[in-house]
Amino acid sequence: MLYFDGLFGLVLVVLWVFCIFDVITTDESLCRNLPKLLWLMIVILIPDIGSLLWLIAGRPQGAARPGGLPYKGNTGRYPEYDRPGRFVAANPDDDEAFLRQVRERAEQQRRAAREQQPPKPEDES
Repeated sequence: MLYFDGLFGLVLVVLWVFCIFDVITTDESLCRNLPKLLWLMIVILIPDIGSLLWLIAGRPQGAARPGGLPYKGNTGRYPEYDRPGRFVAANPDDDEAFLRQVRERAEQQRRAAREQQPPKPEDES
């Protein structure tokens, strides 16, 4: 019985510390319902209830928090090719010109790689 009481107390302390750091690191404009300073005071002065209140009523919701996804700017809402602001060729000629440049660049890189390779020894049989 004492073991579970100690474990429960440890969980509450960890939750309290997490909520304090979460309030501190959350942007002021993303806090819901109350100002950030007031949330911090509530979480510090009323540890258990304040932590739960922060998680339920004060913490920013969902994908509004930056930096939690694999790469900067990804909000998880758009597939890569539907991303707003992505350049799409207005006409097929521009796209063809781009592809031609890519092919030329690749061919230049292949030639440079062939020139840098040491010559292969010839078999003298």
